[in-house]
Amino acid sequence: MNIRSVSLPDGRYFISYQFSGPNWAALSGDNPNPLHSPQIGDTGSELRWNPLLGEWVINAAHRQNRTFLPPPGSCPFCPGSGARRGDVPVETYDLAVLENRFPSLQPSPAKPFISGDPFFETGPAQGVCEVVLYTPDHQTSLAQTSVEQIYKLVLVWTSRYHELCKLPFVKYVFIFENKGEAIGVTLHHPHGQIYAYSFRPPRIERELEQCRIHHQETGSCLLCSVLRHEVNDGRRLVTANTSFTAIIPFYARWPYEVHLISNRHMQSLDDFTPDEQRDLASILKAVLVAYDRIFSLSFPYMMVIHQKPSDGEAYDFYHFHIEFYPPMRAANRLKYLAGSETGAGIFINDAQPEAKAAELRSLVQPVVWREGAA
Repeated sequence: MNIRSVSLPDGRYFISYQFSGPNWAALSGDNPNPLHSPQIGDTGSELRWNPLLGEWVINAAHRQNRTFLPPPGSCPFCPGSGARRGDVPVETYDLAVLENRFPSLQPSPAKPFISGDPFFETGPAQGVCEVVLYTPDHQTSLAQTSVEQIYKLVLVWTSRYHELCKLPFVKYVFIFENKGEAIGVTLHHPHGQIYAYSFRPPRIERELEQCRIHHQETGSCLLCSVLRHEVNDGRRLVTANTSFTAIIPFYARWPYEVHLISNRHMQSLDDFTPDEQRDLASILKAVLVAYDRIFSLSFPYMMVIHQKPSDGEAYDFYHFHIEFYPPMRAANRLKYLAGSETGAGIFINDAQPEAKAAELRSLVQPVVWREGAA
């Protein structure tokens, strides 16, 4: 994996990843350190503390002006768009990573707003926001790319996770993808995002606490227990390979909510073996293709990677997994987060996980690597 980093005219960094030759998985080149890159100025972001929920809210009013569904030929993520005041200064790339043009977090943020009332706590919106470009092809999706391309993405995820965890202010590296206008996506070029937070997100805090309690009470990992029971039951299994198992969990909140759980107990992308990296690519490809086959359309979803925090503490009780939240409950119907979900935090699932797992399982196709693929 050859890495080339350059600075964009506005000071943001752009990282191009090229894979070639029989040893293209070997790492070379340097990843830039966001602390040392020029910053794009004061965004006006800040953290505001919610005392009722005990969690931070990011206030980022400048994001109202971010790019919204640009016309054909004006995509800022297509190769060469840098010449058109876009974000990509190269003519092609295998994959690429760049600083978000409209970040809600910055490595060197401005001082937060002072409310005048010491009761209301604020903090600097420190962190890193990156965009991960999956392919130079504007017309495709992650599901439509090859399993080899998804494997390259796993390597890029791992590289960025490793580099961002080195930053002293980063406490959690959150890798995710929002796909489809039903989710609120405003740029259709295939891409995901990485947020490096200066605090542990509340959803992760809740998972960590439950996993810690289970380990203290039983001496075992909670996700290992979930996986064992799901495999023994079998009704909610979607697909599996040597390294990963895909399920619609017993406690799913969305009709087609899939969780990919590592079969081996590990905490982060840094723990993967090369075989596990390839197996993750294979099972991601299988699940994504099955999603598109459900209603014969490009299936919208949120994909989120849950792994251990990067704050230097021990999290041996935690377990790597990926969660998908697709908003569709039927071919022409979306699941909306209404009063119970949003106001009370109680999800109402419109479907039976066993039935949806059987449906999705029937649509899974074998994943075949090309001859000579790493």
